[in-house]
Amino acid sequence: MKIYMNNNLVDASEATVSVFDHGLLYGDGIFEGIRLYDSCVFKLDEHLERLEYSAKAIMLEMPWSRQQIADAVCETCRANDLKDGYIRLVVTRGVGSLGLSIKNCDQPQLIIIADKIQLYPQEFYDNGLKIITVPTRRSNPAALPPAVKSLNYLNNILAKIEAQHLGYHEAIMLNDQGYIAECTGDNVFIVHKGELITPAASSGALKGITRDTALAIAEELGIPWREANMTRYDVWVAEEVFLTGTAAEIVPIVEIDARVIGDGKPGPITAKFLESFHRRVSVEGTML
Repeated sequence: MKIYMNNNLVDASEATVSVFDHGLLYGDGIFEGIRLYDSCVFKLDEHLERLEYSAKAIMLEMPWSRQQIADAVCETCRANDLKDGYIRLVVTRGVGSLGLSIKNCDQPQLIIIADKIQLYPQEFYDNGLKIITVPTRRSNPAALPPAVKSLNYLNNILAKIEAQHLGYHEAIMLNDQGYIAECTGDNVFIVHKGELITPAASSGALKGITRDTALAIAEELGIPWREANMTRYDVWVAEEVFLTGTAAEIVPIVEIDARVIGDGKPGPITAKFLESFHRRVSVEGTML
C-alpha cells in the first residue's frame, strides 16, 4: 500500500511521523473521511471545504491549495489501484518543541491513506442496527465547536468502548444538557409523523457531509425536515430512526435502549433514503 506523505507516495511501512509532531503529542490536527465509489470521490470539494474551515478555526495555516490536495487524493487512490474504498485525509500541526506552544510548528504534515473499509456488515443494512445511549457526553460546543473535525476524538472513543463492552456497535451520545448530540461516529435522524428531525450543530452534532446529503434527499422526496433539540424519549417513540456518516453511509436503527423502533424493521422512508443515496454516489463526485 502507498501512503501520501508531504508530496511523496511511500510504502506503508515507511509512512512515519516524528514523535515531536503535535498531532501525536496533543491531537493538534484535523482530518476528513472520504468515500470512493466506482472511481468517483464522493463530495470531494465539500470535504476539502470543511477541511479548510477546520484549519481556519484552529489557526492552522495549510500551504497547499484545495486543488493540490484534491490532486493528491486522486493520485493516492490511483497508486493503490483503488476503485471503491475509504480515504483518510489528515493534516497535523507538524513537528514542534515539547509544550503547547505552536511557535516552532512551521511545517504542517499532509497524510493521505486510501484503503478498503466495511464499517458494518450487510445484515445491519438489511435488518437494522440495535444501539444504546452511553454515559460519556459529547464535548460542549462552547469548548470545541463540533464543526471542527479535529484529531481530538477521545470522548467519542470512550463512548464507543462503553457500547462495545455491552455488545453494541454504536451508541448515542448526549450533550451536557441531556439532549441527543450524535452517535460516536454518525449523525442521528428520526422520522416522526412524516417529518424528518435531526439535532443541530449547536447541540453538539457534526455538520456531516452525508448528513447534508440526507437533507438534500429529504428535499428531493418532498419530506419536511427541521433541526431540533431531541431527547431520548423522542427517539424511543419515533416511527423510524437512521444514522448517517461517510463510513456508515445510511444505516437503519431498529432498537434503542431496548425500545423497539416502529415495527422493529427498517422503515419505508429509510429505504427511500438509501435508494436515493446509492443513486447519488456515482454522480456527485470527482472522477479519478
